[in-house]
Amino acid sequence: MTTVEEIKTAIIHLSEEEFRELRRWYEELEAQQWDDQISSDVAAGRLDALADAAVHAFQTGNTTEL
Repeated sequence: MTTVEEIKTAIIHLSEEEFRELRRWYEELEAQQWDDQISSDVAAGRLDALADAAVHAFQTGNTTEL
């Protein structure tokens, strides 16, 4: 398996275009992982307390208009 140090060295030697392609790919990967984590948290009910608190704050007028 390639080590992180080997990956870093390889990245340093990429052309500008290759680096841009890697950055686009990594940003898409990171966004997908974030979306997957949020979906998992929602399905498991880990965000329910936050949602309930937000709804309660709105219903009681305890919010700030943006």
